[in-house]
Amino acid sequence: MTQDNIFSNTTSRASDFEFNDEVVEVFDDMIARSVPYYREQQFMIQEMARKLTIPNTNVYDLGCSTATTLINLCEDIEQPAKFIGYDNSKPMINRGIVRIREKGFEGQIELHQADLSGDLSKLPLQNASLVTMCWTMQFIRPMQRERVVRWIYDGLVDGGALVLTEKVLTRNKRMNQFFIDLYYNFKQRNGYSETEILRKREALENVLVPYTLEENIELFKRNGFDTCETFFQWYNFVGFLCVKESA
Repeated sequence: MTQDNIFSNTTSRASDFEFNDEVVEVFDDMIARSVPYYREQQFMIQEMARKLTIPNTNVYDLGCSTATTLINLCEDIEQPAKFIGYDNSKPMINRGIVRIREKGFEGQIELHQADLSGDLSKLPLQNASLVTMCWTMQFIRPMQRERVVRWIYDGLVDGGALVLTEKVLTRNKRMNQFFIDLYYNFKQRNGYSETEILRKREALENVLVPYTLEENIELFKRNGFDTCETFFQWYNFVGFLCVKESA
């Protein structure tokens, strides 16, 4: 695993951050050191997926990056299912295809380059019993999120579920900064310098736009999900489980 030191030797501006070849090269290390309890959250998603996946349906991962979540689910789910990943980064898709081939899951997992902020009518999401979005919604422009959630809801079978992990804000600015400071402490414990943390924050400032926990739940419920619960929270990181109830 190549160590992430992108922001220790760059002067990238906020608008420069993208999931390019440089980021993909260090992505596994970046996410493991940047997302609190990353491996535990992956395990929780696998554990829920075993119960939520319905035989002969599709499992989608939106913002699939290098296919880590899909590979974990494919290894873990016994029910017959098709696994499909979408990501707008070609370098991510290319790396994911290599990993899928190395794991021997060709024919079981398919990846496609796709823009979730684009024309969703041309992007299939159907017969799904499970859709996962791991730290992806926050990168979709706010004005596009309503139609993304509705698109997911409409593509789920009755009893299907959306599992989404996300950074969130609090309604209280002081508490929001308090949690952010604690998060930066976490990153420093994982070896990032203050300079790296600051530069990455600047790089993401105009790219990553989080909602509050309440705004996310309202978004899900406005677009059909009557059942919406949190299954994980660590300061400003939250996991949501949203279920499409039977008609």
